[in-house]
Amino acid sequence: MHLDDDLLSRFEEGLDTSYFERSPVPAELIGYGEISAIFRIRGQADVAYKRMPLSADRAAAEKYASQYHEYCGLLAEAGLDLPESETRIVEFPGRPVVLYIAQAALPLERFAHQLIHTVPQEDIEALFDRAVLEIDKVWTFNASRGPSLELALDGQLSNWVFLQEETGPRILYVDTSTPLYRKDGVEQLDPELFLESVPWFLRWIVRRLFLDDVMNRYYDQKQVFIDLAANLYKEQRPDLVRPAVEIINDRAPEGLPDLTVEEVDRYYREDKLIWGLFLAFRRIDRWLRTRLLGRRYEYILPGRIER
Repeated sequence: MHLDDDLLSRFEEGLDTSYFERSPVPAELIGYGEISAIFRIRGQADVAYKRMPLSADRAAAEKYASQYHEYCGLLAEAGLDLPESETRIVEFPGRPVVLYIAQAALPLERFAHQLIHTVPQEDIEALFDRAVLEIDKVWTFNASRGPSLELALDGQLSNWVFLQEETGPRILYVDTSTPLYRKDGVEQLDPELFLESVPWFLRWIVRRLFLDDVMNRYYDQKQVFIDLAANLYKEQRPDLVRPAVEIINDRAPEGLPDLTVEEVDRYYREDKLIWGLFLAFRRIDRWLRTRLLGRRYEYILPGRIER
């Protein structure tokens, strides 16, 4: 993977975050994270960029990039297969410093949230089974390292890519842009970064009601499994929830309490509320900054999301 730094710089310089399609360097949006947008820039189709406009200065961006690379190294050590990736820092006067995470682009049709709509039931169950085994590698790794180091991950369907290669099937984990790991019980990622895209007068609500819950859930193996199953509602396949719960219970390590469909339903309703409010707050922030204050809004927000 070879990055065109000049192209990336020109893209960021001309980017219109409110009207992405008007940007002078054409690009295609292919996804959204909680604090990022994911796209391909025309002329470099083999790279998927994640844009993270989170840093007040270069030192902060460099710290985040360092955490990102350490997190990727730890996930690989745990046995997960990750796409090739690099980081770049782009800065212009009067704007936040932007960290770009570049990953080798993968076929969009091979992402798990797409495959559940295109492959037979037995293949869906097989890929779900494989995702469960991959998630379990993280907690096996944690157990081997003791309390000094703890990894976490977001196991939802859109974070897994299933490839058929000459050497056999391959599964990759792609959601590495949020470094979720603790050392001696201390969170390495500053959770306040999630609040930068929320109006200042609403941050206390998000911090008090949601932030700890959202961060902590990724360190709880059962919660990660529940999130994986609940993601089927968002992806418009509620018929798969019960088979998914059965697969998780069959594959879950000894000692982990069984999941129930009722637990998954409750979790999904709560998760839908949390992220619905978070996105609503971000849209309020965009309106205040652009319409009321006449300022640039740095984040690229999704349109209506079906959940």
